[in-house]
Amino acid sequence: MSLRRNALLLVLLAGILAILGEWDSGWAHLWCIPAGLLLAGLAYESAVRRRRSVRLRVAGPQRWRLGSTQSIEFVFTQNAARTMEAQVALTGPDSFALEPRVAAVRMVRGQESPLVLLARPRRLGPYHWPAPRMRVSGPLGLGWWSYPLSIDYSPVVVPDILTRPKRAPGDAWGGMGLPQRAGGGAEIVQLRRYRHLDPLRIVDWKASARRGRLISRELADERHLEILIAVDAGRSSGLAAGEVDRLGLYVNVAARLAQRAAELDDAVGILVFAERPLVMVPPARGVRAVQRIRRTLETCSVRPAQSNPALAAARIRAVSPRRLLVVLLTDLLDASTDELLEAVGLLRPKHFTFIGAVENPQITALPAATAADTLDPYRALAATEYHDTLAANVRALRALGAAALTARPDQLDRAVLGAYQRFRRQRRI
Repeated sequence: MSLRRNALLLVLLAGILAILGEWDSGWAHLWCIPAGLLLAGLAYESAVRRRRSVRLRVAGPQRWRLGSTQSIEFVFTQNAARTMEAQVALTGPDSFALEPRVAAVRMVRGQESPLVLLARPRRLGPYHWPAPRMRVSGPLGLGWWSYPLSIDYSPVVVPDILTRPKRAPGDAWGGMGLPQRAGGGAEIVQLRRYRHLDPLRIVDWKASARRGRLISRELADERHLEILIAVDAGRSSGLAAGEVDRLGLYVNVAARLAQRAAELDDAVGILVFAERPLVMVPPARGVRAVQRIRRTLETCSVRPAQSNPALAAARIRAVSPRRLLVVLLTDLLDASTDELLEAVGLLRPKHFTFIGAVENPQITALPAATAADTLDPYRALAATEYHDTLAANVRALRALGAAALTARPDQLDRAVLGAYQRFRRQRRI
C-alpha cells in the first residue's frame, strides 16, 4: 500500500497541528483528529478492497512468430463498484523485446477495459506470460492498494513464415506463381502421374490410354530439386543478430526457404547440428514436410559447444543417395572454419553446397565512420580485418565449388531465397 494525495494532506495537517501544539497548549491534541481520520479511512479502504473483484482476460496469439512484432490485449472487468481507478504495470517474458509501461485504467462496472502491449519474441520455445502488477485506488482517495492478478496464458514462439499477397480471383496458386514450363522442344526426362494444373500439352495421351489414367511427361526444365537445410546450433549461434540471436535468424530463414521450396514442389528436409548432428528430417514434398520441419525448428536451442560442420556433412553424405542442394546456415568467422572447408570437400562433387552467413552491420560500417576519439582508428583496423576475413573465407569456399554469401541480419532471408531461385533458374543443381 502507498499513500495518495488525500492521505498526504491529512499527514501534513496532522504535522502542522502537532507543531502548533508545541507552541500553544491549546492546540496540543488537535493533531489526533486528522491522524484518526487517516487511520479510519485507511481501515475502511482496506475492508472495501477485500470485497472488490477484478477479472483479467488475455487476448493474444497462441503461437508467436519469432522476430515479428505482435500485440497482446489485457481486458479488465469488475462488478463490485460503480467505477474503479487502477494502475497496471504491463510486462512480458524476459525473451520478449518490449517496453514495459505503467498504464492508468478506469474500470466501469460491467464494462470491459482493454490495454494493448506490443512485443517481439527473440527466442524459440514455450513461455508463461507473467501476470501484470496492479494497484487499485481506495474509494476515499487515501491509498493505492496492491491487487493480485492471475493469468493463464502460455504462448509458444515458432519460426516466422513468408507472407503472401491476397489471392487474385481465379488464381489457383494464391500469388505463388506457376512453375516454369518448358517449350515443346524441351528434353523429356520421364513419365509421371498427371498433376492438377498440368497443361494439356505435356500430357502423354498414348501412355494415358495404356495405363487407364492421365500421364504427364516430365521435362528437363520441370525437374524438381531435393534440398537439405543444415542449421548451425553451436555456441556461436547465440550471438546477437538484429532483434534475435543468430540461431533465431537461421531458423526463420530455414522455415521460409522450406515454405518456398514446397510451393515449387521441391523436396526439402532439415538437419540441425552443433558439435555433432542433432536431428535430421529427410527431404520430402508437400505441406506435411514443411510442418515436420517447422516442428523440428521449434525445438531448436543454442548448444554450449563448438560446431563441427564436417560431421554434419559426413552424415548427409552417408544417408543421401541422390544429389542434393545443401543449404548451410552458419558463421563464417567461427573457429570451425577449417571444418567448414572440410565439409564442402566431403559434399562435393555429388552435392551442391550453398553457405549463407550473417555479417555484423555495425562492424562493417566502422571503417568508413569519422574518428571521434583516439581508439576509433584501431576499431576501424579491427573492422577492416573482420571484413577481409569474411571475404577470404567466401573466396575459399567458392574455390572449392560451393556458393557462399554474407548478408545483414535483415537481408539474409531475402539473399538466401534469391540465390535458391537463381539456382533453379540456371539449373545449377
